Order: sequence, then structure tokens, then C-alpha cells
Amino acid sequence: MIDVIIIGAGPIGLACAIEAKKKGLKYMIFDKGVLVNSLYNYPLNMTFFSTSDKLEIGGVPFISHNSKPTRAEALEYYRRVTSHWKLKLNLYESVENIKKDKVQFKVKTNNATYKSDNIVFATGFYDRPFLIGVPGEDLSKVKHYYTEPHPYFGMDIVVVGSANSAVDVALETYRKGAKSVTMIIREKEIGTNVKYWARPDIVNRIKEGSIKAYFNAEITLIEKDFIHFKDNKKTYTIANDFVLAMTGYEPNFEMLESVGVRFQKDDYKTPIYNDGTMESNSKGVYLAGVVCGGYKTNKWFIENSRIHASIIMNSVALQQK
Repeated sequence: MIDVIIIGAGPIGLACAIEAKKKGLKYMIFDKGVLVNSLYNYPLNMTFFSTSDKLEIGGVPFISHNSKPTRAEALEYYRRVTSHWKLKLNLYESVENIKKDKVQFKVKTNNATYKSDNIVFATGFYDRPFLIGVPGEDLSKVKHYYTEPHPYFGMDIVVVGSANSAVDVALETYRKGAKSVTMIIREKEIGTNVKYWARPDIVNRIKEGSIKAYFNAEITLIEKDFIHFKDNKKTYTIANDFVLAMTGYEPNFEMLESVGVRFQKDDYKTPIYNDGTMESNSKGVYLAGVVCGGYKTNKWFIENSRIHASIIMNSVALQQK
């Protein structure tokens, strides 16, 4: 019998597995992708906002060349943590559905079916992009993930969004030789939470005209060679090769709902859970990391949700006695 199944092999999912192992609990951890799949899909040259010590889990030191580690350093670190703790991982095994009876959960993956007394959702949000919701969004020119600027050299680029990822993409593609970079922004200004060193940069590039920006604007149609949008003043049609839609991501609410998790009546669809145990309103269903914030995906980070792992496994261990 499995004491706890952990869904998500990101940093918080790994931390949960480490704490389960410390408690002598029988655990399994699943991820539909690679180890720390979300971090793997970050831009190749991404640097973390947090310092390396605040990304540490399992008592394994994280030493980086600079105070703020890179994506590559983080991937190396979490591989090392996994090897150090000899964690059992089921990678490339996606959870398709979960059914709950009176005492157990039946978890069906693309490979097999497993039974567990408890479930931990450490799924994050990065694998489910917010869609723009306009005709043409399914064209291959529309990208919801960005890895590096090279494919966009000499191209006319539209960047959608005004938060950190959109700003980083706009600045990097501009500096690496995109023919033109246009930002389409629904808000009235660049996001106020943009990294302090990047916001003045993008504001100045817009002011000087190196990067064109349309505020209070929204896309209405995407075509093979053009994009159509409007703002408060008029409608526009511009030539366009790629649309980089940095519109954010959302948790897998449907899977939470399937096991009885309810949500607060707020603007963020925040799941209901007990702060003292991280157990949701549905008995045996625990929440860890970013998923705890619902649509408010900037509330929880690795550094402030690492503690969820020990809280959860303390509760699971008490219930297993």
C-alpha cells in the first residue's frame, strides 16, 4: 500500500518526497515530463529572482557562480538533490484521472493504476497557458513558451503581455536581431511587479521607439502573415511572423475538482485548505506550492513554499499511525 502519491516532480514535489522518506512513508512521485519540468521549459538564459540559498531543499547546499542562479545551475542542483536522496521518480508518466472511494484514491496514469491513502498536488501551473481566445491562435506562429531569441532573428515579432516574461522576451529578441518587436498590452502600462532592473530598460526602449508598444490593446485576429488588434483609439493590422503570447499560466483546476477540492469565492479561485496541515477540504488531498494560490500564481514561490513539504508529511505521518 502506498501512503502518499505526489503529483509533480518540481522542486516542491521533490521536497515532499524527501520529507516522506524522512518519515518512513511509502511514496510515489509522478510527472508527465522531465525532472523539474517547469524549470526545464524556462528560457535558456533565465536567471532566478531568488538567491540560491532560498531554492535549497533537503539540506543539500546550492552553490552558484553568482548570488542569483541560472536555469542551468538549477537543473544541475535538482538532479544532484534527487540523486543524493535516491528519490523514486515516475517521469514521463502522466496522471489521467483520480477516483476517490471512502478510504483510498485510485490514480490512473498512462502506464498503470495505483492506490494510495493520500494525494499531494504539487503540480504548479506552468504547463497550462492562458489562451488569448481569438481566431488564429492555433497557428504554428503563435508560441506560449519561449526558450531563446535565435529563431526570431530577422523576424517581425509581436509580444503579448506586460509582466516579467513578456518584458524579458521583448528585450532579448530586440537585442538579438529581430526585425521589429511590438508589444500588445491589455493594461495601461508595463507591469509594476516587473524586475527592478528590467522595468526601466523596457520603458526606455519603448520611449525611444526601439520597441513599439500599444497599451489598453487587445488582439482580434491572427493570420499567417498579419495580426489584427485594437486599442481605445483605432484598429490596426501589421505584418507579423511570430506571436509570442506571454499571457501567463493557470493550475489544473479540473483535476482538483475531480477529487472534491472546493474553492473560495474570490477573484483568484483559491483552493480551500488548512494552513496548519495543507490538507484541502477533501480529506487526504493536500496542496503544495504554487497551486495553493489559484489564479494568483505570483503568491507562492519555491522559497516561501518549501515549508509545505514538512507540514504535509507531518500530517500524513500522524494519520498513518
